[in-house]
Amino acid sequence: QLQLVESGGGWVQPGGSLKLSCAASGTDLDYYTIAWFRQAPGKEREGVSCISANGRHPNYIDDVKARFTISRDRALNTVYLQMNSLKPEETAVYYCTAARRFLCPDMSLAGPNLFDSWGQGIQVTVSS
Repeated sequence: QLQLVESGGGWVQPGGSLKLSCAASGTDLDYYTIAWFRQAPGKEREGVSCISANGRHPNYIDDVKARFTISRDRALNTVYLQMNSLKPEETAVYYCTAARRFLCPDMSLAGPNLFDSWGQGIQVTVSS
């Protein structure tokens, strides 16, 4: 059974950077698309970025394009989200999730129901 564990969250000042990791166990991620969602207090969970099973075609919502980069390391069975120029409004719990599908959905439209396995989430706080 696929299990996902996020790490790398924490506190950062506005304009700073964090790199989140999503380590998978229980199965190889070779046939899974992996995505990151986030949920701010009082708001719905929203999609942020996705990477397809073959590591191509990264997908981002408009708000994070040019600032966030998603990548995967097959040897480590891990997916990363590099986040630069972070903004206070991006304070949220960030979740890693997986779906057994080849291509990513459009993350600006994708709902959490499109993904099957979820990590426990990790807090990211952007504050001065």
